[in-house]
Amino acid sequence: MDKRKVISIIGIILLIVIAAIVIVMLTTVNYDRIDVTPNGTTIEVPSEKTKFDGNVEGAKIWHWDKGILITYNSNEDKNIIKVSEMGFNTLNDIIKKGENQSIDGFTCYVINADELMEIHIFNIIKVNYNGKFYCIPLTNETTHDNILICCKDQGMAVHMAQSVHYKNVFPDKTDLTDTLDTVKNMTENYANNTKLNEVKSTVEEKTGVNLDDAKNTIEQYTEKLPI
Repeated sequence: MDKRKVISIIGIILLIVIAAIVIVMLTTVNYDRIDVTPNGTTIEVPSEKTKFDGNVEGAKIWHWDKGILITYNSNEDKNIIKVSEMGFNTLNDIIKKGENQSIDGFTCYVINADELMEIHIFNIIKVNYNGKFYCIPLTNETTHDNILICCKDQGMAVHMAQSVHYKNVFPDKTDLTDTLDTVKNMTENYANNTKLNEVKSTVEEKTGVNLDDAKNTIEQYTEKLPI
């Protein structure tokens, strides 16, 4: 065979290989591991793209160009009135109305991104999405972690779900049990002519929660929830 033809063929092969490498590099997603709970449960998120939007009443929210991550740990939330737990459960209920698929052992719900944005996600997400979203809800009763991954890229959503490492950093018994016992005892005393204001003051002193503020917060958030 003519040397020129051989060189041309080798050159074409090299170009194809280089093009393939470039495509792989451009399409490969790198991930960083972040804490879902401090020094506890972790998950991988897209590198250099993921932005932490904040902690709202115990719920943590991240977003990137293709999706959203929302986490909630009931034992990390010290509020006696679990506002974010109600919001998180409502969000989960809406997600689960989507098309149900089983992907690599995970239950995935397919919804329209516009529906997700209509929930306003605690009113701090300021990005716009369109098209299908693949949502994977995860719950661990041992660590009390609740995780919701919603992503336009199905493979990315599954990778993130597979990357979760659970670790329990909170004791099973929390102050909430003692608080409920206090409320029970005080309400029993109230039945025996103890003033309601004393019950309220004792609960606030025990929990550090202003019940009037808690009431206003609940009303603020429940107005936004599509219940």
